[in-house]
Amino acid sequence: MRTHVTCSILAGLGLALASQAQADTVTGSITSTLILTAACQVNGTGGTSGLNFGALNFGTKDALFTSADGQVLGGGGGAMSILCSSGTTPSIRVRAGTHDGLSPGGTRALANGTNYVPYDFYTDSARTQVLGIGDTITLQTSTGVAQTVNLYGQARGKAGLPAGTYTDTVAVELTF
Repeated sequence: MRTHVTCSILAGLGLALASQAQADTVTGSITSTLILTAACQVNGTGGTSGLNFGALNFGTKDALFTSADGQVLGGGGGAMSILCSSGTTPSIRVRAGTHDGLSPGGTRALANGTNYVPYDFYTDSARTQVLGIGDTITLQTSTGVAQTVNLYGQARGKAGLPAGTYTDTVAVELTF
């Protein structure tokens, strides 16, 4: 029996030595990288230029109206929506319009040819806080959830306005 035990031990030792001689192990690692840059979406759309920040529609009034209120609405009929990367602090600057200063009674103007309707933007629904040309609305630091921006407008009627469609285009920039 001693011979069988000795043979078994020698056989096991031989197998162990043989397997060590046949297989070597090399270790290492894989480096994985992803670089994320800060980004924002306006009303659900991303990009770097030509974004639609919304529309200010004063509705339909007769040519003898005294004032018309409106709100800037984004896509889907709701208030403007800004979604930015977590940790960023977005700010919206409402820049110049096409017809700024061309009609007394407002800092901005809607135009129909050479006829103008004065209007202003406001940051409150009571329309007491005027948002001047180039003024900025700073939002809360983003948590990765869309933020609503309420921006209001008021147009003021004046004597002698002919019927027609009056429009203006205002530049807007988002910084984050």
